[in-house]
Amino acid sequence: MGMTSLVAAMRAQMFGLLVRRLPGSLLWPLQRDGLDPVRHGRGPVARLPVPCGLRAWLISGYDPVREVLGSLDGYSNDFGRFAGRVGIRVNQDPGGLGFADPPVHTRLRKLLTPEFTMRRLSRLRPRIEAIVRDRLDGMGREADLWHDFALPVPALTICELLGVPYEDREHFQELSTARFDLVGGTGASLDAVGGSLAYLGDLIERQRREPGEGLLGSLIRAHGDAIDDRELAGLADGVLTGGLETSASMIALGSYALMTDRHLRGRLDSQLDPTIEELLRYLTVVQVAFPRVATGAHTISGVDIREGDVVVCSLSGADRDPRFENPDSIDPARPLGRSHLAFGYGVHRCIGAELARTELRIAYPALFDRHPQIRPAVPPHELRLRRASIVFGLDSLPVLTSA
Repeated sequence: MGMTSLVAAMRAQMFGLLVRRLPGSLLWPLQRDGLDPVRHGRGPVARLPVPCGLRAWLISGYDPVREVLGSLDGYSNDFGRFAGRVGIRVNQDPGGLGFADPPVHTRLRKLLTPEFTMRRLSRLRPRIEAIVRDRLDGMGREADLWHDFALPVPALTICELLGVPYEDREHFQELSTARFDLVGGTGASLDAVGGSLAYLGDLIERQRREPGEGLLGSLIRAHGDAIDDRELAGLADGVLTGGLETSASMIALGSYALMTDRHLRGRLDSQLDPTIEELLRYLTVVQVAFPRVATGAHTISGVDIREGDVVVCSLSGADRDPRFENPDSIDPARPLGRSHLAFGYGVHRCIGAELARTELRIAYPALFDRHPQIRPAVPPHELRLRRASIVFGLDSLPVLTSA
């Protein structure tokens, strides 16, 4: 078995063992009522019904979530600590940042950080602007904002960033979207995860022979043999996971919120950044953070957490915490600004946060400048919102771009 197939098989096996152990009742933290997270009255720390003798907790209060995510040694993302609890061997670690602790996490993140500085992203901005213009040029009076605009914009951006050939983008989009939807069944999600890793592995092999101008080529030129194909595949898959579906959902759902609130839309000209930050908080499309394992005993909001307990933080719940006045409303004038947790918190905070912000700063104004009369073509109850997806989103957004 080659490196490409090996990494794909390990990642698929890991997800398979984890997801098969999750009962349907565990999906309630991913449920929404329209755009609002469903509140179940369980408090900021609630026991999750995980089988196999595991103790697991959902943390949804703002301060408790920051406490967990900001702890450097109290909670671990290390694959060995987590996977060992559900029958996966430590040597089956699929790589990437999400299931790594310092110093491994520190080394890998240090490799990626230069690719996401504002200086590097400023070179990508003209390409994003061109992608947005091209997608808007192709939209007629009747369009599907998800398929015609929201998904292709970050997909093509990620292609540009990683160095993925444009002719592969449709396949790339399909793999990314399928992995997050748990309603479709474990098999479809695993196929998508394995498929994307297999594709990225093949791309890395080509980049090793002839490094391109994208992120993969840059890492290969700068670090060469210091990073192996497995680590590269894990990092590239993390960029795909964190940068495609999430940005697409923010473009689509944020555009929907702006379409249905003319006062909010009017803020784009004078308060673009505060409006984007408030939409990020309100929507919080990444609903839960990577699971952690408690490395010692803790008390959170009066609840005792034992060493070895699994802790899952609800980012969407934390961002609707009462610390935000009228948290279920959209108010760009909030004094808290960037204090939301839509990008996570602590050492695992999303490394691509500024790339996402750049895409939103370009996409929202361009959409409404080009189509000032754009509006949803279906009533709210007909929106095809995902019912149990780690990344909250929708499957289509029919719109009319003119009267």
